[in-house]
Amino acid sequence: MTVLVTGGAGFIGSAVVDELALRGEQVVVVDNLSRSVRPELPEGVVLETADAGDRYLVGQLIERWDVESCIHLAGLISVGESVRDPALYFDNNVAQTARLLRTLNAAGVHKIVFSSSAAVYGAAKTVPIAESAPMQPGSPYGRTKAIVEQMLNIYNQAGLLRSVSLRYFNAAGATTRRQEQHKPETHLIPLAVRAAFNPCQPLTVFGDDYPTPDGTAIRDYIHISDLVDAHLLALDYLRTGGNTTAINLGTGTGNSVLEVVGAVERETGRHVPMHIGPRRPGDPPVLVASPEKATAILGWSPKRSCLDKIVASAAISALRSNGVPFQG
Repeated sequence: MTVLVTGGAGFIGSAVVDELALRGEQVVVVDNLSRSVRPELPEGVVLETADAGDRYLVGQLIERWDVESCIHLAGLISVGESVRDPALYFDNNVAQTARLLRTLNAAGVHKIVFSSSAAVYGAAKTVPIAESAPMQPGSPYGRTKAIVEQMLNIYNQAGLLRSVSLRYFNAAGATTRRQEQHKPETHLIPLAVRAAFNPCQPLTVFGDDYPTPDGTAIRDYIHISDLVDAHLLALDYLRTGGNTTAINLGTGTGNSVLEVVGAVERETGRHVPMHIGPRRPGDPPVLVASPEKATAILGWSPKRSCLDKIVASAAISALRSNGVPFQG
């Protein structure tokens, strides 16, 4: 039996594929490569360059490879871009997913792990944020994730699909094989690491007037390896009859932008040049998870998600990829 991984060429997707292959799963990846660099995937993994919503091609792959489950990571991820171009996000994140779900259902695939986001909560009134908090997304990006979760719930009610929606907080860090390489890069830690070693590319801090102790936004950072573990546990949960649910993936601890900058400076031994820009539309002041449900349902806990370890792994990976020995 085979797992279909949409978006499996991206940062998180390729790391998920690595672990699936390591435990002996047959994997088929569908990725249009619009925002990622074509990766070197493990031997035996099939990669098709296509949209996740390509019903004909995906349907053929499901039949050819006897696909029994799906991990759906394909989608656009920038809050700011979604504010500027919401149509792009509704097409990529919602319409493509609607076609994928129709294809899965028609082919008899009834289990899906969905890459959702803490952005579904918007500016939550209670922190840490539990899964019971209302979904009130403050950006088109967050709205697209909420809509997909609603679609999955409707499919579940109709007895067509069971799903786990994993609400990521801030995935970061690197594995020995994978690092963040978005096109363009918008995530804080790789941008701060880049600024530390390339002073001509200073970090932009988007807002220093949030209602937080140092004025910068606070996020809950989770190591990519911990995130990957949760995907495999969620897949196993569905395979053993688990019910449709949504689960936070975070640590329960938040760090501000300036605290992240401090960690980058500690781990690299270099100054991070930066300047203050305006807030980005749609960015809430604080996003910190309540992770108890992930432990209770999946038996998951974030074992590698100390901020300094996350930053060190990102710095080491970035420098090695450029042929520079790490001296942190």
